[in-house]
Amino acid sequence: MASNRMKIAVVPGDGIGSEVVHPTLEILEAVARKHDLGFSFDEKDWSCERFHKTGAMMPKEGLDDIGSHDAVLLGAVGYPGVPDHVSLWGLLIPIRRQFQQYVSLRPVRLFEGMAGPLAGRKPGDIDMLIVRENNEGEYSEIGGRMFQGTEHEFVCQQAIFSRRGTDRIMRYAFELAAKRPRKHVTSATKSNGIIHSMPYWDERFVEVSKGYPDIKTAKFHIDILAARFVTNPDWFDVVVGSNLFGDILSDLGPGITGTIAIAPSANINPEREFPSMFEPVHGSAPDIAGKGVANPLGTVWCASMMLDHLGHPEAAADMVRAIENLLKGDGPKTPDLGGKATTKELARALEAELSR
Repeated sequence: MASNRMKIAVVPGDGIGSEVVHPTLEILEAVARKHDLGFSFDEKDWSCERFHKTGAMMPKEGLDDIGSHDAVLLGAVGYPGVPDHVSLWGLLIPIRRQFQQYVSLRPVRLFEGMAGPLAGRKPGDIDMLIVRENNEGEYSEIGGRMFQGTEHEFVCQQAIFSRRGTDRIMRYAFELAAKRPRKHVTSATKSNGIIHSMPYWDERFVEVSKGYPDIKTAKFHIDILAARFVTNPDWFDVVVGSNLFGDILSDLGPGITGTIAIAPSANINPEREFPSMFEPVHGSAPDIAGKGVANPLGTVWCASMMLDHLGHPEAAADMVRAIENLLKGDGPKTPDLGGKATTKELARALEAELSR
C-alpha cells in the first residue's frame, strides 16, 4: 500500500481539458505504482458548461471545498459562448487569489527531437524559467466604466504594485536562480513608458538584488525583451515579470521551442498555507476539442511539477525523463509535434517510457 497519499482536486474544465487531464491521471497512477505513492482524485465539473447550466463556473463553496486538498490539477478554462473575463474571473483567478498563489512558474525548454521555429537552435540553447507575479499588477479588479453608451463613455483600469507583492516575486526568482548553474535573473520592465509602476518595479529589483550578490542581473524593456527571446533566447536563465508581462512572455517562450502544447505552469503558494494549482499553458483549444488529437505532454509536465512541489522529486524527474525520451525517439507524436498520433496513443507511449 502507498505510504504517501495525496488528495488532488481535479478540474478538467473546458475544451481539450478533459482530453489531456484524464490520460495524465492514468500516468500519475503509473508513477504512483512505481514510486510507492498514492492519490485520491476529487474531480470537479467546474467549467463553462456548468456556467451555462447554473450561471456559475463553480459553486459558492467551491474554494472552501478544495482548500484542504494537497494540490489542484486543472486542464483548461474558457470556451466560445462564455466571455473570457467571465470564465477566468469565475474560476481560475479566484483560485489563484484566494489561495495566495502569487508565483506563476513557467518553464521554457527546447527538447531534443523538437523542431523549433528558430533556425540553428539546438537543445540547451533555450532553457529558462519565467517567474510571473500572479496576484496583483495589471490584473487588478480596481477600475470601472462611466457614461456607458454615450459619447462621453470611458473606462479606468488601475494596476497595483505593492512592495510586498513586488519584493516577494523577485526574491522567489533570485532563489530559483541561486539553484541553477548560470545564476542569472532578467527583469522585464517598461519604465520608459509607464511612469509610475515600472520605475518602482526597477527600484525594487535593484534593492532585492543586493541580497543576492552572486546572482548576475539584467533589465530589458518588454518590447525589446520579446525580440531578444526570438533572436537571443540563450541569453536568458530566470526571467521575472509583472502579471501582464509574465503572461505574455510565458506564451512567447514555449512558442519559440516549437509548440505551446508542451508548456506547463504552476500557480504556487510558496508558504504552503494553501494548495497550489498546476495547469498547462495551452488553454482550451476549442478548434481541436473533441478530435482526440490534443497533446497531453503539457499537462503531464504540470503533474511532474506538482509532484516536485509536494516533495517527490524522484517521481517528478522520472516523468520528465519519460517526456524527454518520447520526444527524442521515433514513437508516436500528435499533429502539433509533426505526427499523426492521437492523444491516447501518445499517452500510452509515455506510460511505456515510464515503465522502462
